[in-house]
Amino acid sequence: MATTGEESVERPLVEPGVLERRRYQADLASEAASGHTLVCLPTGLGKTTVSLLVTAERLHEQGGTSLLLAPTKPLVTQHAEFYRDALTIPDDEIVVFTGEVSPDDREELFERARVVIATPQVVENDLIGGRIDLATTTHLTFDECHRASGNYAYNYIAERYHADAEQPLVTGMSASPGGDEEAIRSVCENLGLSNVAVMTEEDADVADYTHDTSVEWERVTLPDEILAIRDSLVAVIEERLEKLKELGVTRATSADISQRDLNRIRSELQQLIDNDQSEGYEGMSIHAEVMKLRRAVTLAETQSVESLRRYFERQRNAARSSGASKASQRLVSEAKVREAMEQAETYDDLHPKFRRARILLAQCLGIEGGERVIVFTESRDTAETLTEFLGAHFETRKFVGQGDKEGSDGMTQNEQQATLDAFRTGEFEVLVSTSVAEEGLDVPEVDLVLFYEPVPTAIRSIQRKGRTGRQTEGRVMVLLAEDTRDEAYFWKSRHEQSRMTDELQNLKGAAETIESDLAQQGLDAFESDGAASSEAGATAGDGDQSGLSSFAVPGETDPTDEAADTAETDEDEADADDATDEGVVATAAAADDDGVEIVVDQRELDSSIARDLSTREDCETRLETLAVGDYVLSDRVVVERKSVGDFLDTLTGGDRSLFEQVGDAARHYARPVVLVEGDDLYGERNVHPNAIRGALASLAVDFGASVLRTTDESDTADLLHVIAGREQEVADREVSVHGEKGAKTLTEQQEYVVSAIADIGPVTARALLEEFGTVEGVMIANEADLLEVSGVGEVTAERIREVVGSDYDP
Repeated sequence: MATTGEESVERPLVEPGVLERRRYQADLASEAASGHTLVCLPTGLGKTTVSLLVTAERLHEQGGTSLLLAPTKPLVTQHAEFYRDALTIPDDEIVVFTGEVSPDDREELFERARVVIATPQVVENDLIGGRIDLATTTHLTFDECHRASGNYAYNYIAERYHADAEQPLVTGMSASPGGDEEAIRSVCENLGLSNVAVMTEEDADVADYTHDTSVEWERVTLPDEILAIRDSLVAVIEERLEKLKELGVTRATSADISQRDLNRIRSELQQLIDNDQSEGYEGMSIHAEVMKLRRAVTLAETQSVESLRRYFERQRNAARSSGASKASQRLVSEAKVREAMEQAETYDDLHPKFRRARILLAQCLGIEGGERVIVFTESRDTAETLTEFLGAHFETRKFVGQGDKEGSDGMTQNEQQATLDAFRTGEFEVLVSTSVAEEGLDVPEVDLVLFYEPVPTAIRSIQRKGRTGRQTEGRVMVLLAEDTRDEAYFWKSRHEQSRMTDELQNLKGAAETIESDLAQQGLDAFESDGAASSEAGATAGDGDQSGLSSFAVPGETDPTDEAADTAETDEDEADADDATDEGVVATAAAADDDGVEIVVDQRELDSSIARDLSTREDCETRLETLAVGDYVLSDRVVVERKSVGDFLDTLTGGDRSLFEQVGDAARHYARPVVLVEGDDLYGERNVHPNAIRGALASLAVDFGASVLRTTDESDTADLLHVIAGREQEVADREVSVHGEKGAKTLTEQQEYVVSAIADIGPVTARALLEEFGTVEGVMIANEADLLEVSGVGEVTAERIREVVGSDYDP
């Protein structure tokens, strides 16, 4: 913000006297306004101001709507406050989209808003559900755009925007776009960026606004008690590795085996499973146990004994749960692990890092007269324990993500915002935060950033260091437990951070070359796809378009006028409650005469299928919370989709819900379809092929369902599209989502009651009812009579009698 005596920005739609005029921001904004641009600027130097200046220019000259995406809700809220302060646009025309805003409200708000600031998941959902249209969106900003890798939602939204917008302009913003040139180029390709604008702290215009940030490493030594706990766990790890060695999948038996070697072992075990060798299943279970033990060692060494105690408790609960894995059960029953648990329970301290952190904070806030400190940690358990520990000496509050993770209460959006506001105004002096605060949040400048553990990636390290050193010299300290995994992360962080710094400097010098390469790649891809289109008459969704072929620059249209083939997203680092709109029925315009409509259950958004279908020009997707099925393709066809793993779980885990789901589907739709997705149905698990064939036969014969197979999500999308086309275009059938689940008939209720006994399932339930005539007859049958029924063996008969005849013990 501009202050008295400083020159402020004077532009259309920008509030006079609010923004300080900085030449580097104006230069970056000018470049970003000329084309799809990646803007790289060190943390704390106003990347959001650059985007706001571009937004103001586009809205003034082109009109339409501006959309800004940010990865977390607190960041969205912060951006909205900044835009409302800095733009002359009425506040009610600058709206916020998160999962807390209902889909119907978002649809209405998008129609009248001039600026929309949102998390990517809700925009992704709204695009898939047809609730919003990006045709008149004239500026799209991806904040923290380095996330645009793999299957993150940014990639899908970028593809849709370039395909749908009449006058698209994209700005990507990041302080740390990638660890190397290849990663940076990938971000540009995924978002359709053709220009690269970089400012570093070495630039004269920027240097006036930056200060040195020193990094100091504080080493701590583990006490004998923690070493004893670790040694007990290490002994078990080495015993398990010896067993894997006997299986011939490794030669290494030392507990410090690398993660790369463990990944290789897992691959070899998977090959054994694929070859139907039982050793593979045994080894995979041992491998899972090793991974759990390594996690326990890491917690003991680098976090706290309290975190380890909580982890052990979760493992005990998991081992007691129904369907618990053998790895979990062995883990908690192993003598040396139980010994480590007992040692952890009796240890009356936390970790030497806690005491060292308290001393460092006392020096900063007391002796040196500091005002604010941020403490970062990777673990929510550690964040909570640190908040309680430091709170005995300083005014301390935690800042963690939303949701309830592993029994730990999260914070609501309002609680997060209130905490940040209180920290800014000095109501407390220590903020203990997990990674939720490291990206872009306008946390006030602080006197010290304390890392409870080294950060293994350069991007996150840079984001955190950006919290200090904005107006004055800052200080960053990292706690490191000697001779632990902290050491490995230390060297990895040092190496990657150095490489990132070099890459940003090199990126600045090589921007023109990268832009040229991106442009040529887009031209080559267009020529290749154009030739294929003219030769094969391809339509959107019929080929793999890569590069920038489907990304038009401002003022131009894509010569192919087609969207790219597929777009997959990954929501593992986003707010969980943004991923779906639970319990809400979304509506969308019906498909036109030249296409098909597919209704998708909103819980299917975990896969890429709906996103894939929504990019096809002749397919409209509609999101609903379906009572029956996963996809509705017509008034008579509903599809229940199961991965091979989920399907096999119904046979091995006692989960009979698939048969209930298909039964419900058959009552509502004339042509229920069960779609089994994935390869190696008979080899993925140690399940007898005849058991699998029996389940398939039951679905087809007992429930009247068609059972179809696909190889992957892309294949599934293609098949759904084809079936919908046959139903709606060839057979001229309409799409109809039937109502609530109908009441079961008396026969179905009887089968349901009996099938629930010891999880025996519908087929055996029918056989029992046919033999004994009534539910009561089944209940009073003795074990000998039960054995006379086809499909009932000794184990099943014993389980039935145990369930029916045992005393109730609540």
